[in-house]
Amino acid sequence: MRNAVIAIAVVISWAVPARAQNVLLPPPIPNEVNLSGPRFGVTALSDGVMNELAARGLKAPPLISQFGWQVERAFYRADSGMAAMTEWVVLLGGLEQDLKIPSMTWLVGMRGANGAEFGIGPNFSPAGSALALAAGVTFRHGYLNVPVNVAIVPSRNGTRISMLTGFNMRRR
Repeated sequence: MRNAVIAIAVVISWAVPARAQNVLLPPPIPNEVNLSGPRFGVTALSDGVMNELAARGLKAPPLISQFGWQVERAFYRADSGMAAMTEWVVLLGGLEQDLKIPSMTWLVGMRGANGAEFGIGPNFSPAGSALALAAGVTFRHGYLNVPVNVAIVPSRNGTRISMLTGFNMRRR
């Protein structure tokens, strides 16, 4: 009996350190959320950008309207509410001036639990390609999201500053 108690004590003493070791589990499969929807707003054009557009046959004023669509996916969300996202914003500007100035931007960024967001990525338009910097906030009301964003696109031709809003419904 005494030998059995000693054997059990030895086995338990070996098991305790093994139990204390960390077991690495794979991360959970991320929830991907679709936040796509319409966008509209205005863009302010610097003189250099207006000159570049004029050289391409597009005589634009310093302020043009923007209408388009944003395809957005939040592909990772931490327990803290921080989310990693990627988005494509495709716009058609200057419609009120009988112009059709296309623009496409791909942004990669982060959104906090409070709705504050920022992103960075390439922008392509007839004014040239450049790096876009965007920041804003998304207001939530139930399933409805209303983003308000400001984007700055500095380039060798000048700077474009856009303010966009829109809406989308939270869905998977």
